[in-house]
Amino acid sequence: MTIREKFGFLKISHFAVSAVILMVIGMGCVWCHVNSTKINYRIAQEMQRRDQLREETKRLKIEIATLKSPQRIETIARNELDMNYPAKEQVIFLR
Repeated sequence: MTIREKFGFLKISHFAVSAVILMVIGMGCVWCHVNSTKINYRIAQEMQRRDQLREETKRLKIEIATLKSPQRIETIARNELDMNYPAKEQVIFLR
């Protein structure tokens, strides 16, 4: 008794087996392409986010430089805090 006779329900043509194998390979290729496309979109989004963060960093550095400006600090000290330079007799030198 041969295997085919023993397992009669397994009588599948070579064409059917080939078709199933090709379908599985095709589905694998499509899955890879879809994943690749998703990854490319994600990379593009992250690159856009990186560019936004770089622009924000530049803007914040300019803002810090502006806020640290000695002229600005002096103006605030004189106008808002009523501060003045000390008189000569108020200055004490430490050795």
